[in-house]
Amino acid sequence: MRVLDQQPIAQIKGLRVEFQTKDGPVLGVEDVSFDIYPGETVCVVGESGSGKSVSSLSLMRLVEFGGGKIASGQLLFDRLNGEEIDLAKADQALMRHIRGNEIGMIFQEPMTALNPVFTVGRQLTEGLRVHKNMSRSQAEARAIELLREVRIPEPERRLHQFPHELSGGMRQRVVIAMAMACEPRLLIADEPTTALDVTIQAEILALMDRLKRETGTAVMFITHDMAVVAQMADRVVVMYRGLKVEEGTVEEIFENPQHDYTKALLAAVPKLGEMRGKAVPEPMKLMGVVGQKIEPILGTDEVLLEVKGLTTRFPVTGGLFRRTVANVHAVEDLSFTVNKGQTLSLVGESGCGKSSAGRSILRLVEPYAGEIDIAGVDIMKLDPNGLREARRDMQMIFQDPFASLNPQMMLADQVAEPMRNFNTASGSELDDRVAMLFDRVELPRGFMRRYPHEMSGGQRQRIAIARALALNPKLIIADEAVSALDVSVQAQVLNLMMELQADLGLSYLFISHDMAVVERVSHNVGVMYLGRIVELGPRARVFENPQHAYTQALMKAVPIADPRKRKSEKDLNFKPIPSPIHPVSYEPEPSVYSEVEPGHFVLTSESGY
Repeated sequence: MRVLDQQPIAQIKGLRVEFQTKDGPVLGVEDVSFDIYPGETVCVVGESGSGKSVSSLSLMRLVEFGGGKIASGQLLFDRLNGEEIDLAKADQALMRHIRGNEIGMIFQEPMTALNPVFTVGRQLTEGLRVHKNMSRSQAEARAIELLREVRIPEPERRLHQFPHELSGGMRQRVVIAMAMACEPRLLIADEPTTALDVTIQAEILALMDRLKRETGTAVMFITHDMAVVAQMADRVVVMYRGLKVEEGTVEEIFENPQHDYTKALLAAVPKLGEMRGKAVPEPMKLMGVVGQKIEPILGTDEVLLEVKGLTTRFPVTGGLFRRTVANVHAVEDLSFTVNKGQTLSLVGESGCGKSSAGRSILRLVEPYAGEIDIAGVDIMKLDPNGLREARRDMQMIFQDPFASLNPQMMLADQVAEPMRNFNTASGSELDDRVAMLFDRVELPRGFMRRYPHEMSGGQRQRIAIARALALNPKLIIADEAVSALDVSVQAQVLNLMMELQADLGLSYLFISHDMAVVERVSHNVGVMYLGRIVELGPRARVFENPQHAYTQALMKAVPIADPRKRKSEKDLNFKPIPSPIHPVSYEPEPSVYSEVEPGHFVLTSESGY
């Protein structure tokens, strides 16, 4: 918390940023001003497109590389040597010295922030060697220490791996380690925990908080997650359409919001415990939405998807002949059912096997063993043609919409592509269906001629949902489908998914790490740990009566959107996750469950938490 007579580390004064487009200049931010003090966390919140990231990229002077121009305003920065400079006027040579050394940045999408052709070790040590003049061995020792700090298992091995060999959560932790490496005076964190699961998020937040206290680093924290704001912020700046609409201490913003937009933002936050006493999911009540139907989604008792003993392993090769020397046990003996018109959520930390399970069901990853039955069709026995036909009934919404969309195709063509592939519509009928799908996901029809890079994250995710709906599937596997969206957009997309479920009788396998979202949308929940389901049952029972030690630890880590209920580091007592890699000869024991109450199962075999 800041001392009142301190000098701010950074002052943004009257910032105005313009982007040149075909249709003339577009304003990114307009007349934004706020200060950041040493040892203080200022959270900048707002929807995608509100100008949060533009403000941070302006401070780093990276906005020019994205086609932006600082039209007016001052960006005053108090340097390590005590001099104050205006970053808006600094030349790029000086900025290169300041970036990474005095101002660190954690970017939102770790895969685009890391260089795919260099090892993690090379990227981590680069900044240390440039800015701190360390030798190679010193830099490597510091890199291992940094990876330990952000809780990456087996850091020595990770140094020699490439970004694509790490899970999303691990990549994000590497990016955080890189930003922290030179102990900057100001740390800009742009959605740093979006792609992380609750336990890692809780620890990363506690870690950033501790580093801030120990080093006096100021933090500009950009997020759309109000629970994270409640956990981290000293002061909050609320942005809307390029303007600052409200600023205040974290308590003032949460307990007495003044601006209508801030009120709507807080109303859209799913809060853990809101669904207590409700047996089935129902859409969220949103402010400013007229004639909203809030009806519980009952679903049916008819089983659509049945999975038995699903096991997926990835070979680890080594030696001169690249023989398989070990296996990654990604998914181990998984069994569950999903009913028609209902949602089963799989939750757990990154690396627990939930995405691998989703991909195995669609056979995007070939399972090692198990049975998968969708509407009476045995997926495991299908030849490539049969599998292609079966995939009409099961679609996937991926975590990163930018990576799953083709950057060179217009959005209308991307939504139409599945229908063209399966010849389900053509000509004007196809155009009508595409327009209807755009309406369905509440995107203006004018967007049909746009390309993915012209859309915000939330809009891209809606396109991914429209494309998944194109073939009228029975089952949609949503892999972290709303994790990268801001609260109000997330609430709208979740409501949209629930309305579609009620209207079309869709079943969802919802893969997520956001417990508040899972509580809102699920009929049933399976908690995964090290490739196995450790607890499975109706959502109300798993959330209100967690029996497995890991589920209890997971619940404890969930940040609550209330600044008076902050978690401290001592609340978080996670055991390090054991390695899922075992020698080829290893034979895992089968999963054995006990039924603690009707329909509520807990893993009892030794391979538990």
